[in-house]
Amino acid sequence: MSIEDDVRAIVEQVLANLHTSETIEDLAEEKEEILPAENSQELPDLTELEQGKSLLVPVPYNKAFYEQMKKATPARIGVWRAGPRPLTEVYLRFRADHAAAQDAVLSQIPADFLERFNFLQLQSACRSKDEHLTRPDLGRLLDEESLTRLRKEAVPAADVQIIVSDGLSSTAVVENLPNLLPALEQGLQSMGLKTGTPLFVKYGRVAVMDIIGEELKPKTALILIGERPGLGNAASLSAYLAYNPRRGMLENERTVVSNIHRNGTPAPEAGAYLASLLEKVLKARASGVKLASL
Repeated sequence: MSIEDDVRAIVEQVLANLHTSETIEDLAEEKEEILPAENSQELPDLTELEQGKSLLVPVPYNKAFYEQMKKATPARIGVWRAGPRPLTEVYLRFRADHAAAQDAVLSQIPADFLERFNFLQLQSACRSKDEHLTRPDLGRLLDEESLTRLRKEAVPAADVQIIVSDGLSSTAVVENLPNLLPALEQGLQSMGLKTGTPLFVKYGRVAVMDIIGEELKPKTALILIGERPGLGNAASLSAYLAYNPRRGMLENERTVVSNIHRNGTPAPEAGAYLASLLEKVLKARASGVKLASL
């Protein structure tokens, strides 16, 4: 028999083996027998697991001190290894946190979420998410259409002008605003402070409050904006306050309250604190470094 005949025989044998009587349904039933339904349940969200409660070092020299450190920081300590590599659990948690951070930056705030708060919706001079991330200078300005809407529809000369912006974490706004804003507004109302038309600025940066301040001339302005997410937290919100907000104001004229999230300053507590801080700013007629020096 020639080599050509040997090859032909092998091919015919392989083809014969491929023509089986099993159907797709048979294979599906066989798979269900191997993997029961109870083993196909939804896996937990790794980003929801508290790292502070997970000590993976098998025989720690001082377990109590390890646990104390883990409660004090979101840093990845006590995660152990498999040879020179991280444990599978640790590696998957790292990838999950990285994905959550990317989602926070790249996602958009849902339209139905914004409608719940009756915002006057504006947009910075950025035309897309990509431009927002690469041109922070444009995020500090409003586009012409938004400027026109602001001048026509927003109430000027308020005691406090509240502004919300996605910033660098849409997740931070979605998670914290529903509990923060009511506490803030209730606090301001109890103090007898007049608030302006609530504003939302898409693709905004902190200094967009200067442009709004220049147009509406409020006594103070407050912008709630998503912080740049990290692997420890993708839903952290910051609040920047300014007395007499205007074009050209210096960064040291702003007062900032950061790390507003469930593992930092809780949103309801932050809302109440910001209301009292705004009252202090108005009484002192100063914010930022000037306020801190009083």
